[in-house]
Amino acid sequence: MQQTEITNSLIQKRALKLMGNRFELSVVSDNEIWGQQCIDVAIAEISRIEKLLTTFSDDSQTNAINRNAGIAAVTVDREVFDLIKRSIKISELTQGAFDITYGSIDKRLWNFDQTMTSLPDKATAKKMVRLINFRNIVLDEEACTIFLSEKGMRIGFGGIGKGYAAERAKHVMKLNGVESGVVNASGDLNTWGLQPNGKPWTVGIANPDSSSEIFSYINITDMAVATSGNYEKFIMVDGKKYSHTINPRTGLPVTGIKAVTIITTNAEIADAMATPVMIMEINAGLDMINQMKNIEAVIIDDNNKIYTSKNIKINTPI
Repeated sequence: MQQTEITNSLIQKRALKLMGNRFELSVVSDNEIWGQQCIDVAIAEISRIEKLLTTFSDDSQTNAINRNAGIAAVTVDREVFDLIKRSIKISELTQGAFDITYGSIDKRLWNFDQTMTSLPDKATAKKMVRLINFRNIVLDEEACTIFLSEKGMRIGFGGIGKGYAAERAKHVMKLNGVESGVVNASGDLNTWGLQPNGKPWTVGIANPDSSSEIFSYINITDMAVATSGNYEKFIMVDGKKYSHTINPRTGLPVTGIKAVTIITTNAEIADAMATPVMIMEINAGLDMINQMKNIEAVIIDDNNKIYTSKNIKINTPI
């Protein structure tokens, strides 16, 4: 999770719960009324996206797709179609480590609370994730329909929706004339412009062992930062910590990595890439990132050793 230092009378901001997460929106302006009006526009946009993507409303397009899995194709808005299409491309890039059909996992397999005291065996875990397969999402570009080819399949946008919403919030605020600001989507940040003092935004990367402490920091502008980690939700089995992040190929939790932070130019991409790098493990994840343009990664392993992609420089705590 990240945080920014933005206590300033020249910054108008508001925090509220959206998409099941805490969003904080900040606008650089000495005009409080105008700044808050711009934030209103961003909130309306995030709320609109939430209605499209949520799985907690029977009338959402996501739930319509899931209800008709193995039965019929569902016509969706072009916006939803394109988001699913981009999600599939990320699945292909990450060899399935990112997969919006993760919602197909049998919920009996994992319950990350104090009642879970053992891991399922490998064969059981593999069986429980058999429906997770992005290749079984059938797109019809012309008809703008989505079809999940197997009954029981489910899609969900938990791995990309928050970043997409943050990107859209930034977009609509820029259309309204906001030259500098920050969208903080529960720690995933989208920044543009400069602070009132003319300097880039300072983004702190939280210590994975203590989220209230800064592990390191970077100075950014016109960049997005997202983190996936095991420090907020995990179980302990026989003295070993297991992340709530499940490898969709094995059905078993990721081990060895405490946190992955992605820095790139787009909040949707940052959000979507953090978890798969964690699943792919250190060497494979960094190798993939190093072959991509305009994207960097910081990985912290279970021993607090820091690994970075080739073009990034991080700083020691402030």
